[in-house]
Amino acid sequence: MSRWRPGRSLKPFRRPRLWSGLWCVAIAAVVVVSLAPPPPMPPVEGGDKIGHFLAYGVLAAAAVQLYARWPALLGAGLGLVLMGIGLEWAQGALTDTRQMERADALANTLGVIAGLATRVTPLRDLLLRLDGSRP
Repeated sequence: MSRWRPGRSLKPFRRPRLWSGLWCVAIAAVVVVSLAPPPPMPPVEGGDKIGHFLAYGVLAAAAVQLYARWPALLGAGLGLVLMGIGLEWAQGALTDTRQMERADALANTLGVIAGLATRVTPLRDLLLRLDGSRP
């Protein structure tokens, strides 16, 4: 039985730190945007739910690009779902300019599911090809 070594769950990139770092920056951006005061925008019915869905869908699809193994990918997906729920709680508990909405947490979760579903498409190794690595 082989011992677990960090990084074995990543796909065989030439620049794994770059891609992992960019994913972490994207996650940090979602955290900041979620907790910062909202920008002035005209109200659009359900428009923010689309934004939640897309943001978490992109983060999960990026995890599909990074991780080769299902356990790591599912862990990333679960982490994103928990992050979305936690940020919704934080919006209600820690800010005066935001409020917690269960529908936002649901949109986040559905976005994660949609992003993880890209694992079963031909696009799952797009970043490997961009990196110049072989799938």
